[in-house]
Amino acid sequence: MQIQSRNRKIAVLLTWNNTMKLFYQTIMLLALFAFLLPWAAAQQTAEAPQDKKPLRIGIAGLSHSHVHGFLNNTPKEHFVLVGIAESNRNLAQRYAQRYGFELGIVYDTIDEMLDKTKPEGVLAFNSIFGHLEVVEACAPRGIHVMLEKPFAVNSEHARRMAELACEHKTLVLTNYETSWYPTSHRAFEIAVTEGSLGQLRKIIVCDGHKGPKEIRVPEEFIEWLTDPVLNGGGAVMDFGCYGANLATWLMKNERPLTVSSVLQQFKPDVYPNVDDEATIVLTYPNTQVIIQASWNWPFNRKDIEIYGATGYVKALNATDLVWKLSEREPEQSATLMPEGSLNFAPFHYFASAIRGELTVQPGDLSSLENNLIATEILDAARESARTGRSVRLGQE
Repeated sequence: MQIQSRNRKIAVLLTWNNTMKLFYQTIMLLALFAFLLPWAAAQQTAEAPQDKKPLRIGIAGLSHSHVHGFLNNTPKEHFVLVGIAESNRNLAQRYAQRYGFELGIVYDTIDEMLDKTKPEGVLAFNSIFGHLEVVEACAPRGIHVMLEKPFAVNSEHARRMAELACEHKTLVLTNYETSWYPTSHRAFEIAVTEGSLGQLRKIIVCDGHKGPKEIRVPEEFIEWLTDPVLNGGGAVMDFGCYGANLATWLMKNERPLTVSSVLQQFKPDVYPNVDDEATIVLTYPNTQVIIQASWNWPFNRKDIEIYGATGYVKALNATDLVWKLSEREPEQSATLMPEGSLNFAPFHYFASAIRGELTVQPGDLSSLENNLIATEILDAARESARTGRSVRLGQE
């Protein structure tokens, strides 16, 4: 710590008393030390973790594979898992054996789990269609919720969840992996906060992988991920949501003028009921956004390119960033390492928001405001693909 380093230097200087000059310096340093000591103590007190009880957490569903991020990486001193709502007993038993929790905390319904265990917050790892049921159960009980992406299966569900959150003054947040990438936030700073690219012209967001079956997603996940009702679609929902979320963030919650999309099935024998390839184009008064969501990429990818009138910035992944601010400047690059575990970040954010240590802003990636617009974009994308026409959203 800088303060500790400074204090060590002061301590060394205090031993120098062999000349009048050094004696004078010592007197001056003693005065400085007397000034700094209370400030240093206050800083250390502010930075030291407060004594807190672990946050009581419930889990709604175990079928979404992102549940591993909580069960496998979350420090026990921060959270205590008090209950799980999961009707699939075989699935619950498999996870209990893997992670060491007692089957006694597993309940068939979310209502029973909430009433018996009384968590402070609930993490939803069920189908996207099931998100509404979770919020309907939690919000009237004053229990906060963090949903795995995407926020909702459609805008009707999204609006109902937002109404419940506002009525009962509870948090309903959405967790996207890219929300915690240091490159996402540095790209935002360059493009939006600092305005270093000039007027934003084009944003390209690419997300996806070879396909859920190809990467061996568990069967309980596949069952609803490839269901047009329970997931609302295929790649358009699974990975199109990242682009809708990030574009809304970069555009400061501005709704696009139009949404156009093409959904395709390159592998109808593998995914007969949903799309596996989606391209969505959003238009704004001065900006175009292209969202490419796919279960056909040759490898995993989550990247974003932002082009302005004078330069560009590209977040290649969670840690690698490149940018070029003008035609004459060379391209620059940086590797940005996260301060802690990316897997822990969303749950730390959730806990801090519950405890009032931070306020979720309307422009935040996890916010209701952002995700209501993102859901509207995904609704319009599916409608555009169905009709073959652009869907005009306009501006409210």
